[in-house]
Amino acid sequence: MANEVQATTSADVDEKSLEVLVYSDNRDTRNEVMQAVGRRVAKGAPRINWTEAATWEGAYLKVEENHYDLLILDGEAAKLGGIGFGKMVRDELVPDMPYIILIGRPQDEWLARVSKPNAVLEHPVDPRTLSATVAEILKEKVRA
Repeated sequence: MANEVQATTSADVDEKSLEVLVYSDNRDTRNEVMQAVGRRVAKGAPRINWTEAATWEGAYLKVEENHYDLLILDGEAAKLGGIGFGKMVRDELVPDMPYIILIGRPQDEWLARVSKPNAVLEHPVDPRTLSATVAEILKEKVRA
């Protein structure tokens, strides 16, 4: 499909790209996030290189071994949801890592806020809200 966003590999990475990891055990959720944001957060902004992770262990290794500008985490993921994973990343790997948590129920927002994410959004995602949130979090990097 022409509108389909593809995950990129390290061979596709250029100097001015933004690295974003999306973690969810649900492939449809990962695709929905990547489709909603697209390849750029704004006209003239750096390209987004997407990395997908289906397990928290895989996501942890990717964050440990690579640089990411933003993490988008599924709070409903099995075994370790985005709330716990985001806190773990900040506690153990990158203290100032920006991340967004996607929650399935509005009443879970208070719990998500405990881990101090940059944003908490409801799932299913609203493409405009998610894109605007990603752009806001990455605004300093987008201007560079």
